[in-house]
Amino acid sequence: MGLLDILLGRTKPVAPDLDQLFALPSAAVTLEAAAGFRATGRGAVCFATVEGGAFEQTHREVQALLDADSERTGPPVELTQDAYGYSWLVSHRAPDQLSALVNDLHAVNSAMEVNGFGPQLLCSLAGFEDDGGRRLALVYLYKRGTFFPFAPLAGDGQRRDSSLELQVRSMLGNDLRIEQDLSRWFPVWGAPGL
Repeated sequence: MGLLDILLGRTKPVAPDLDQLFALPSAAVTLEAAAGFRATGRGAVCFATVEGGAFEQTHREVQALLDADSERTGPPVELTQDAYGYSWLVSHRAPDQLSALVNDLHAVNSAMEVNGFGPQLLCSLAGFEDDGGRRLALVYLYKRGTFFPFAPLAGDGQRRDSSLELQVRSMLGNDLRIEQDLSRWFPVWGAPGL
């Protein structure tokens, strides 16, 4: 960062740190002990949709790599698009296989990054649920290298449980690098994997 950047108030963007994803299993232990939320075994990586042969080849390689896992149970990895035009690569594991799910999410992000599609990566998430049916996602912001909780309320509308999100932020402050700017806690309505 140069003197002109300092004078104009520009900041250097935070570099993505995909290894932060490996903190999710220990955060899950804290989350279950403190609030009764358990991993669902579902997770996803979101990225801006890209057209072209290079991206299709990368997608096929990642999907083949994840589907080749002989311990995978349930449906294979799937690629879906949401109502906003973003693509999601969704992985399903048994609820007690959060570490394997995190490996899947890391592999997808790493493959996209290595093949030049890092700028298209938006976020990754892992789903959680409590005995009352409340859902929660821990969302990793690729470009910020931070996490935030997203807790949609059940029902027809697009409403979120902000108080639960703030409680989870307090619970996981020692386990995850939490995004401090609340305006970056964007909703991921209808996200596959939640």
